[in-house]
Amino acid sequence: MNRDQVEGNWKQFKGKVREQWGKLTDDQLDKIEGRREQLAGQIQEAYGTSKEETEKQIKEFERRTDCKWH
Repeated sequence: MNRDQVEGNWKQFKGKVREQWGKLTDDQLDKIEGRREQLAGQIQEAYGTSKEETEKQIKEFERRTDCKWH
């Protein structure tokens, strides 16, 4: 799934994001709208993770869900 597909299908896709990062609220997920940079920022804020750790988590998530924002 490429970036345009993720953004276009965000309403369906955000359930997978919610399963992975349950601390993210519906409001946060609505603001993210499928944008990877926004997701990373919200994860860092909600979980207090470093940029490097957040990137590692997102890459693992992409691998498991066949999602690519790049």
